[in-house]
Amino acid sequence: MATKSDPNSKLIAENRRARFDYHIESDLEAGIILQGSEVKSLRQGGANIGESYASVEGGELWLINGYIAPYGQAKTWGHEERRRRKLLVSKKELSRLWNATAREGMTIVPITMYFNDRGMVKIKLGVAKGKKLADKRETSAKRDWDREKSRLLKHSFRD
Repeated sequence: MATKSDPNSKLIAENRRARFDYHIESDLEAGIILQGSEVKSLRQGGANIGESYASVEGGELWLINGYIAPYGQAKTWGHEERRRRKLLVSKKELSRLWNATAREGMTIVPITMYFNDRGMVKIKLGVAKGKKLADKRETSAKRDWDREKSRLLKHSFRD
């Protein structure tokens, strides 16, 4: 019997360039502290994490430059679109992220933002190292070859 997908879980935003611009070494799931109008706006799908990043500052993890569209019905009790939002991770994860960014020169990039099965907003973060131009060309060439290969296989099955 096919399982029904959970109505609470839903993809809100995805950073599609993250895998193109960075080598993702590891990833983790973090909670995010939001205001009420932000959650309602996210339910409508108004978010963008393409230009955002995460940073460890003052013993806390922050999402910087993440965009959440204003909620129209909130009027005077709305929120700032690009405010810094605190991310929730364990102390062990926080120290690992601090070591990766401060000592190893890594970057913390958001990959996806979604509602989990309990209806809570979660953000998937990747600990990454930036790609050089040659690496990006290699990734692009591999993607083009995979696309061409699938076309050839599809075409050979038709005959």
